[in-house]
Amino acid sequence: MKRSSFWSWLWVAIGVLYFILPLISTFDFSLRAKKGVLSFVAYQNIFKDPNFWSTIRFSLVIAVFTIIFSILLVVPTAYWIRLRLPQLRVMVEFISMLSFVIPAIVLVFGLIRVFSGPPFFLTNTYFGTDALLVAAYVVLALPFVFRAVDTGLAAIDVRSLTEAAQSLGAGWGTIMFKVIFPNLRVAILSSVFLTLATVIGEYTIASFLVGIKAFGPYMSLIGQNKTYESSSLTIISFLLTWVLIGMIQLFNRGKADAGSLAGAR
Repeated sequence: MKRSSFWSWLWVAIGVLYFILPLISTFDFSLRAKKGVLSFVAYQNIFKDPNFWSTIRFSLVIAVFTIIFSILLVVPTAYWIRLRLPQLRVMVEFISMLSFVIPAIVLVFGLIRVFSGPPFFLTNTYFGTDALLVAAYVVLALPFVFRAVDTGLAAIDVRSLTEAAQSLGAGWGTIMFKVIFPNLRVAILSSVFLTLATVIGEYTIASFLVGIKAFGPYMSLIGQNKTYESSSLTIISFLLTWVLIGMIQLFNRGKADAGSLAGAR
């Protein structure tokens, strides 16, 4: 037991060091913009750049729409498959994994090829291009969202919950939004984490559809032209992602506590 515990903690320590040491090195390098002095000059330069704030804002808006459409697409589909069409689960899961097989460059050129001509012409307007970007990110997020939601549905008795709700006179909309969604809070939250991280750092699709408007291409541009600012931007993006995830988790915990109090009453 002691030997097993020792090796377990050893591998955990190695994993933590593998994760933390590059961040420490990057942070240390980002402080050396002034020769011989540790300073936050690189961070000040990033925060003074208006493109930083505009790209962050744009990517966050795109991430929000991607999360909303992904959840509205996947949750009812996965629920119906669990309830009525379990034989299609393997096929749908395979389809959701195609984004791992098809490169992002192929996806974005396919979107541009199809939607840049008649009858759509979506790439001719800012709204159409942003809509294409959201649609592409929904495809990229499908593996994470579907697996998380499907695992959450496997942990609850979907059929019994549905029959109980129907016996009380609930319609399908009530069942979906007042029974299924609350029971999938943790699974949905997990998919939100992964989708948010994917959208914030994605480069290939964003660079071809919207260019420097998105945060991923902006990070690449800074990395090509500014040494210390690129390191500081890496640390900022890492902290920003974790801050957003922490805020989502706190919000979800507050909702869960409120639900528990309401149930106790």
